[in-house]
Amino acid sequence: MMETGVRVFLVFLLHQAANVGCQQEGHHEGCVPGFQVKQYQVAYRRTFQKGLPLLQVEFDDCAGNEDVAFEVSAPGFCVDGDLNLVPLQDVTYSRPVMFIHGLSAHAADVAQVDISGLPHESQHALKEILGLPHRSKRSLLVPPMIVTENQRAPFPRIIGRSHVISTEKSWDHIFRLTGPGADQDPKGLFTIDIDTGDVSVTRSLDREAIDSYQLEVSTTDLNGNLVEGPVILVITVIDQNDNRPIFKETRYTGEVLEGSPTGTTVMTMMALDADDPATDNAALRYNIIRQSPDKPSPNMFYIDAERGDIVTVISPALLDRETLPTTTYELEIVAKDMAGSEVGLTGTATATITITDKNDHAPEFTHPLFEAYVYEGSTGVVVNLTVDDRDDPATGAWRAVYSIINGDPTRSFEIQTNPDNNEGMLSVIKPLDYEGTAFHKIFIKVENEDHLVPDVGYGPSSTATVQVRVLDINEGPVFFPDPLIVTRMENIPVESFVASLNATDPDTLQLQSVRYAILRDPAGWLTVNQLRGTVNTLASLDRESPYVHDNKYTAVFIAIDNGSPPATGTGTLIIYLEDYNDNAPYVVPSVAQVCEDAHDMNVAIVGGRDKDLPPNGAPFNIELAKQPGLDKTWKVTRVNSTHSQIMLLQSLKKANYQLPLIITDSGVPPLSNNTEVKVQVCVCKKSKMLCSSAHSHHASLLIMLTTLMLVLPCL
Repeated sequence: MMETGVRVFLVFLLHQAANVGCQQEGHHEGCVPGFQVKQYQVAYRRTFQKGLPLLQVEFDDCAGNEDVAFEVSAPGFCVDGDLNLVPLQDVTYSRPVMFIHGLSAHAADVAQVDISGLPHESQHALKEILGLPHRSKRSLLVPPMIVTENQRAPFPRIIGRSHVISTEKSWDHIFRLTGPGADQDPKGLFTIDIDTGDVSVTRSLDREAIDSYQLEVSTTDLNGNLVEGPVILVITVIDQNDNRPIFKETRYTGEVLEGSPTGTTVMTMMALDADDPATDNAALRYNIIRQSPDKPSPNMFYIDAERGDIVTVISPALLDRETLPTTTYELEIVAKDMAGSEVGLTGTATATITITDKNDHAPEFTHPLFEAYVYEGSTGVVVNLTVDDRDDPATGAWRAVYSIINGDPTRSFEIQTNPDNNEGMLSVIKPLDYEGTAFHKIFIKVENEDHLVPDVGYGPSSTATVQVRVLDINEGPVFFPDPLIVTRMENIPVESFVASLNATDPDTLQLQSVRYAILRDPAGWLTVNQLRGTVNTLASLDRESPYVHDNKYTAVFIAIDNGSPPATGTGTLIIYLEDYNDNAPYVVPSVAQVCEDAHDMNVAIVGGRDKDLPPNGAPFNIELAKQPGLDKTWKVTRVNSTHSQIMLLQSLKKANYQLPLIITDSGVPPLSNNTEVKVQVCVCKKSKMLCSSAHSHHASLLIMLTTLMLVLPCL
């Protein structure tokens, strides 16, 4: 069972060996910090006398050996100021080995003291120190080892020793080292002396590439047969401060709102150091070394040394965007390792901080009164209103919003913001009338898109008055009503009165006269008196004319005043034409076909058409013409008010026949029309009709011939 003090010492020793660097930037060239001799030997004595030095160790931390402390694994021993190993009292010590641990701010190393000439029964003492099980013959001890990165030549360098604890020495047993760094990639970094077990490093190491190696130590006979092991060997690479802090970016950007309280966090800087994070080699401290510009204070900002947070130091009153010499500040930030000590390595970056705007200034009109002049009857922008705003342009705290608060009851004006210069553009959207109102007084208010901060309000300068004077122009005459709508019967006599135009001159103060003329009269039916404006017919009005649409005939007139220059106005006359029964009806269709051997004697249904409107059209009366014998072969019967049925009373041979009909409308007085329907009697075969292309026979002639053939045999 291992003693508690020794166990604690060994655990502490291993911990320090894995975490403390031996070589610093200020070391003398060629100096390796630590024990210059790693192994010592002392002859066994039954009693080591108090105060009698056993040996002197060689230790150099390459920095003057200030504050070097030593600890000895064996109770009752110490290393004095002259580096002598001295018993503190009379000590009976019968174990084969003790360890000396040297530690300073610049080095940590372990030396081994072997006790030679021990009695035979004391050869197993080291096993008890480490709590190892007893073996009958041999035991392999492989302590952890450390090596500092970036060591310089010469190589190889011994970094530790493997021990075989045995009751007898076998000359034919050798040490063997295997694993990554020995016989595996990266090969050849470490070697072992086959006789002594000394482990050496063969070249400089880089902790940032590989920070530890795990190998195996074993002993074999000369034939390669395994004797002891394998035992794990952990070699830890001790960090040197060989990497500078590096910022993720060379330039950082941040912003802070003007008037922010002192201590407001603006941004966070972050640098990385590839060295061992468990050592000061990677312990970074941040500092601001330059502020540009340095007004109103060279220390407007502070950076937390450990976290890298940049915060405001300047008071809220001085952090005023509108009074600062600039809205952008540049800070040069340095990150230094070694917890910021003088020997630390540095990296730099730039932080650009923008002071952003808040709406703490209300817009103000540059003038309390604006004037504008506009011609009557025109529209568009009449005046641009200018304002001052000290807030940041192109932001909602600067952009202006205008509104009309009084003086526009007819909503003839509107105001919009010019996005290019923030001016208010007052426009006329409804034409103004000089004779109605020659002067307008409009009140305008301006605000920002963003709300003002609570302690700022809109004052009198945020309102302005606009005086708009309307200029008179010679306005054209105006027709009233427009359009003028009248109703007249078609076919009224030529020179009949149609309408009286009424155009007045809006320029009532000028007492101008008006003349009339026709601007558009599609059918040429009308004439107008130039002075009085009376409209009469020049030709007959025809409701059925192609110039009439939906019973309406439209003409356009022009009125001209005697101003300088003359002004004109146009007016429209719409004449609703009432229908007169002046169009005779007609029959459709005009051609019908029937098979000569058809059993159905119905030839066709014909209908009446009339260009006139009811009641001058349907119902129609369709009948046979008054011709002798016609009713012997044909018959016409009424179907409804517009159509009638034509029937054959006897079969006819293949030929074309012209059937005379009379159609009469219902007008007062009624109009009749003598018309004919061409009836083709055809030979029908299956789905085909073979009709004659010869000229038609008059149905009355056919009847006469038939009657004659019937009478001749009787003579």
